[in-house]
Amino acid sequence: MATRNGTYMKFYIERLGCPKNDVDADYIAGRLIDDGHQQVDSADDASAVIVNTCGFILPAKQESIGELLRFGEMRKDGQLKRLIAAGCLSQRHGADLLEGIPEIDLACGLGELDALSAALGPGAVDGNGATTPKRSVVETRNLSYLAGSKRFIDSNVPYAYLKISDGCDRKCSYCVIPKMRGSFRSRSIEDIVTEAEQLAEAGKKELILVSQEATLFGCETGKTQILELLQELEGVSGIEWIRLLYLHPQALGSDLIDYLSNGSKVLPYYDLPLQHISDSMLSRMRRQVRRAKIERVLAEIQEKSSNAIIRTTFIVGFPGETEEDFGELMDFASEFEFDRMGAFAYSKEDGSSSALMPDQIPEALKEERVVALNELQTTIAQNKNAGLIGRRERVLIDSVGQDMDLVDANAPDGRKVIAVGRTMGDCPDIDHLVYLVASRESSGGIEDGTKLKDRLHNSFCDAEVCDTVGVDLVAEIAVN
Repeated sequence: MATRNGTYMKFYIERLGCPKNDVDADYIAGRLIDDGHQQVDSADDASAVIVNTCGFILPAKQESIGELLRFGEMRKDGQLKRLIAAGCLSQRHGADLLEGIPEIDLACGLGELDALSAALGPGAVDGNGATTPKRSVVETRNLSYLAGSKRFIDSNVPYAYLKISDGCDRKCSYCVIPKMRGSFRSRSIEDIVTEAEQLAEAGKKELILVSQEATLFGCETGKTQILELLQELEGVSGIEWIRLLYLHPQALGSDLIDYLSNGSKVLPYYDLPLQHISDSMLSRMRRQVRRAKIERVLAEIQEKSSNAIIRTTFIVGFPGETEEDFGELMDFASEFEFDRMGAFAYSKEDGSSSALMPDQIPEALKEERVVALNELQTTIAQNKNAGLIGRRERVLIDSVGQDMDLVDANAPDGRKVIAVGRTMGDCPDIDHLVYLVASRESSGGIEDGTKLKDRLHNSFCDAEVCDTVGVDLVAEIAVN
């Protein structure tokens, strides 16, 4: 057991960034728990803090640096004995972080679990509170740290993110992910299935497969293996939903569309980041795809799956985006009516080729375009939701026992939300919610909170949509 003055160290992980980063944080936690340390839910209760940083775009970098500065004050005041920077920003700028924030004790790259373990281990802090020399550890970015059974598994939610690959070989002009996460490399199917079985044994009902690009999984073997992986995962007992994220429109073929449309556990959920629709913008972004191909892919999905949910993201304000380019994007989004969509302002990233492009768009104009596109999507989503009223939906319950009233004017009868969940068309954190209320027939005798939580926690239910709140749904369930 790793000790500090004969005892374990309490640690807290500040989780920033994407689900892939969150998986890395689970492995950090699992390793430290295995070493004998205790994970706590608040930095105020910790003697060590690990900030799992994000370095994708400028706002994410700023958030990561802001958190490191905040915890640096706690380190300076003696409340913390160790402050560690991990994750993508540390991978790329670890030495700079150590220089700029002297309170950081260790800056380590992706998957450097041995360095993290040593930083909290015997000898890391002596009896006088002195620490080992500050250092930056950035090594191979290999995926071996994902193998084995030492991942921390959060029992509070019914889903788990499962990383199937990392890195990227595409050269999108706006992106610096290859410089942080390296070249594309897949995990073995055997390792992934083993981890899926462990997650199922821990009670998970939904697996969310994450990577930089799922469509290329296994390509190192000479051909992609995503279909083989999905087939193996569908055989894992206890898992009921499998959600595949990050499909590239250039690589999405008919075989995968067929499988997603007809899988037994794999959901017909197409997470397909398009980023733009104007050919001139797609070319400048180096997306390796044009509008005609995108439209063919979308048409094939709709033809083969009557219940497909298509989610996308768009980048607006990319260098050189004209009013005509943006107008084309608005028209396309209006005509196609995506089920789920997010719009984001272009972020000028150091080290990206687009940062050097002429015709950079003013920030105010970027924001104006983001607002316009998101407002359009909100209207589309609300109209789609209105058509769901009266329909029964299968809902996976993420949390139970919210003691709140629906304050929206459209809330039915002011009934309290007793649970929050999602339909198969909704991914955690990025899509819509279903607020569950007791049906009118049962609302007079709701079970006490403990019994209700025990019965509904991490489970599925059938619910009848009765109203909407913004882009979210309100649905009734019988509770007694």
